Amino acid sequence: MTQTVHVKICGVTSATAVEDAVLSGARYLGFNFYPPSPRYVALAKAHALMIDVPEGVAKVALLVEPDDAELDALVAQVPADFLQLHGHETPERVAEIRARCGLPVIKAIGVADQSDLAILDQYFDVSDQVLVDAKPPRTAVLPGGNGLAFDWRLLQGRRWPRPWLLAGGLTPENVALAIQLTGARQVDVSSGVESVPGQKDRALMQAFIAAVRGPVPAKEMF
Repeated sequence: MTQTVHVKICGVTSATAVEDAVLSGARYLGFNFYPPSPRYVALAKAHALMIDVPEGVAKVALLVEPDDAELDALVAQVPADFLQLHGHETPERVAEIRARCGLPVIKAIGVADQSDLAILDQYFDVSDQVLVDAKPPRTAVLPGGNGLAFDWRLLQGRRWPRPWLLAGGLTPENVALAIQLTGARQVDVSSGVESVPGQKDRALMQAFIAAVRGPVPAKEMF
């Protein structure tokens, strides 16, 4: 039997995007609290969006090197199920945040070549999940959501002790190949399902999740 691959749609910014992502079959929704991002949402708006997310769909709060005051405000004001850390947080800081907030943590790690893989093990020890993303260029303003991919063959045959997500440049056209090459059971997409930065496209989300699920077996087509 084919294993289910779960989809995280990151950077939703409107009630319409939330509804479309849920109806398309997303398992996780990401809410971006990094102000420079075109996908940024303020706490009050995020609260209004999150309360309408149905049970069974996880709400992920994306943060970049948050201080304790930022963490306390977020936990007090929005009903997040996960925190996603997308900066240069050390393993020690990840452990501190996880203990302080009492929420499971997803740590994003950028990968460009073989040398970047060694750091992943350190974060699996302190995180509930790891998001394996494309490393942003040195000149990039955003730590993620840049529409860049890395060589997925780097992950072939690798196994880790905790769940992980594949991210970085995924689109409806390439996600099936990415899953095939990496064995990922969870994938994360942001810019790959947008019509413009920060605006999710219903048709692209539907196409992405259809590509993840693959062709319908013949016996299920009628």
